[in-house]
Amino acid sequence: MTKIALVGAGFVADYYMTTLANHPELGLAGVWDHDAPRLAEFCRFHDVRAYGSLDECLRDGETAIIVNLTTPESHFALNCAALNAGKHVYCEKPLGMTFEEAREVIELAERLGLTVCGAPANGLSDAQQIVAGLIADGRIGQPRLAYAEMEDGPVFKDNWTEWRSLSGAKWPGLHEFEVGCTLEHAGYGLSWLVSLFGAVEEGQAFSALTFPDKGPGAAGIAMAPDFAVGCLSFRSGVTARLTCGLAAPRDRSLTIVGEQGTIVVRDLWDDRSPVHLSRFDEKRPLLQRLAGRFERKRGRVLPLRLTHGRPVAYPAPARAGKLASFPSQIDFARGIAAMAADLANGQVPFFSGRRALHLTELALTLNEGAGHFRPRSDF
Repeated sequence: MTKIALVGAGFVADYYMTTLANHPELGLAGVWDHDAPRLAEFCRFHDVRAYGSLDECLRDGETAIIVNLTTPESHFALNCAALNAGKHVYCEKPLGMTFEEAREVIELAERLGLTVCGAPANGLSDAQQIVAGLIADGRIGQPRLAYAEMEDGPVFKDNWTEWRSLSGAKWPGLHEFEVGCTLEHAGYGLSWLVSLFGAVEEGQAFSALTFPDKGPGAAGIAMAPDFAVGCLSFRSGVTARLTCGLAAPRDRSLTIVGEQGTIVVRDLWDDRSPVHLSRFDEKRPLLQRLAGRFERKRGRVLPLRLTHGRPVAYPAPARAGKLASFPSQIDFARGIAAMAADLANGQVPFFSGRRALHLTELALTLNEGAGHFRPRSDF
């Protein structure tokens, strides 16, 4: 069993606690948060140990991995502190608030012989493995183009001030508006794209603040961009467009177009998302042909399952386990479990090191709307 410690008991921490039950090979040594009432409430709800201080947490000799669930601005300092304490680190996105901070974290880990992995874990999902297999088997030929959507809907118009996690943590809406949806969410699309197509060679990035008024309590806060789009050229030859926003209707789909067909993933936040496959040399099923005629005649857009490709069956039924609650059907702890297994086997975790740095750089570049860019990181 690999012992881990959580630092940060906020909203996202409940997603990790919920899905930790899926991985008995992981043991939770304890939890720390600088907010004493929040820490007490979290530990009481989940019946877990609370550390008396951050120093006590980092000095715990039983703990191998520190899971950094603090606010993004705190990631760099805690990552460095944990590494200097001799711990491996699994960090929520991003690794740092600048490329220089993120690079320093990775270089420190390399000097100390330790490993830093970055979230999110949806790039390790069953759905991702299905799609990777379809591509490897040549089911759509050589991939050429991908559209990734990471639109979360106009949440600032919702009753977000009343949202609570399982243990009672408030959703940190104002802070998310200030940090920005791109740093918070672009990684869910980027992890898929990089896992399927490799490193980005160059790209174009644009971002904007389209809705400055985010509602109650938002006055006077410097808002980050709530819309970003990146056009990415991968070294493998694939071109992709990733859009990340906080206003357009919810859409977290991925479309991959190859020389012989198309793959559509319904929801990148669903570990077993419906996946649809269509080939250019196959006749579409009758229901889809009729649906297409209906759309053209009535001018209405029908659900994807009625209009695009055949659903791909998963090779095995869903394992008994828990997923994060709505809207994320993600096994958040899967990333930690994969990291622990690889470390135990002497292997390099997939979303670690220079690849984790590359993903952080891409998210930062999109958030900045940096125009034409060539990544400084590689793997």
